[in-house]
Amino acid sequence: MARILKQGISEEVALQTSTQVRETVENILKDISERGDVAVRELSEKFDKWSPESFRLSDEQIQACIDSLSEETLNDIKFAQEQVKNFARIQRESMLDVEVETRPGVILGHKNLPMNSVGCYIPGGKYPLVASAHMSVATAKVAGVPRVIACAPPFNGEPNPAIVATMALAGADEIYCFGGVQAVGAMALGTETIAGVDMIVGPGNAFVAEAKRQLFGRVGIDLLAGPTETLVIADEIGCDAELAATDLLGQAEHGPNSPAILLTNSEQLAKDTMVEIERQLQTLPTAEIAGKAWADYGQVIVCDSYEEMVQVADDIASEHVQVMTEDPDYFLNNMTNYGALFLGQETNVSYGDKVIGTNHTLPTNKAARYTGGLWVGKFIKTCTYQKVSPEATVEIGEYCSRLCALEGFAGHKAQADIRVRRYKKD
Repeated sequence: MARILKQGISEEVALQTSTQVRETVENILKDISERGDVAVRELSEKFDKWSPESFRLSDEQIQACIDSLSEETLNDIKFAQEQVKNFARIQRESMLDVEVETRPGVILGHKNLPMNSVGCYIPGGKYPLVASAHMSVATAKVAGVPRVIACAPPFNGEPNPAIVATMALAGADEIYCFGGVQAVGAMALGTETIAGVDMIVGPGNAFVAEAKRQLFGRVGIDLLAGPTETLVIADEIGCDAELAATDLLGQAEHGPNSPAILLTNSEQLAKDTMVEIERQLQTLPTAEIAGKAWADYGQVIVCDSYEEMVQVADDIASEHVQVMTEDPDYFLNNMTNYGALFLGQETNVSYGDKVIGTNHTLPTNKAARYTGGLWVGKFIKTCTYQKVSPEATVEIGEYCSRLCALEGFAGHKAQADIRVRRYKKD
């Protein structure tokens, strides 16, 4: 039976925080919808102390950002971007159009069509998340989206050169420097100077995630990517306390409300890891954030067996699941609820976040029960079509007519009946 050695924050406290976020976002989106650019500028001044002549960066500003980076930094960005593009291309190639004759004269098919416009949000207020530009902009371009716009907040009072360069190299058609709910709202709703888009993608804080939730329906969204979550599954053979602590804190530093959970079948490893976490917090440069996240949202759970660990892990349905056990493939073959798996101590979540090629925009808040993360397929609509021969329309029409009558749909029945009359041979 699973035993909890450390418990995170209560659901009641989390719900209270969620309610406050929802109300704030509702008011901001209403303001943007009613006052457009004026509201966006006021919000940017209020939250970011940022009010440039134009939020959209010119070609000269973009090139200046690129030119300000070292050759090594540009090469690093290009390397990571190529890994993301390459895996996205492989995924895109797996999505095939189909056209088949399912019965004589009945041809059914589907086409995979990219969306016409996408808005990508790249967080950058606390940390300049360069990698998020690869994950959203580059992936959308591989999918074939013709118009991809991208927004990132100012960093230290100006556009972050690395984020801007990465968005440009990824193929963004328009680049804006403003952030938060005002950026997501402007891209989704449109303003006098920003044409609205069909879909919003990208991670962000609780306010950005809530904005996407409220905007869903008016535009599409990738998923509700809230605060980063990590689950480390470990045993004494595949992991040690130093490694477990490093990987838990490595994700806890995302924010003070980022859950980090250790799930193990070794009570000794559990206790050693808790001690090691406190030791590492003494020297970790981001200890103020990571320590707060661990104190409020960290958990340690001890199970009796691999089977029980799988059951608990699937119930948690974490965004990131790092498996460092004697047999990592056991969890690959048996787990069903996760955003992404990182198998073996040789890899880690940071590889997925930054460079290896899998997408780092992943489901949180148990959404892994019903969706995977952002991938090239999220930017593509699979749309069906049908073609029917005169002979086939008689056969299908007679079935359709009777089934429409069964349901009481007279107008539907008439659609079938007129074709049966016109094409049925005497």
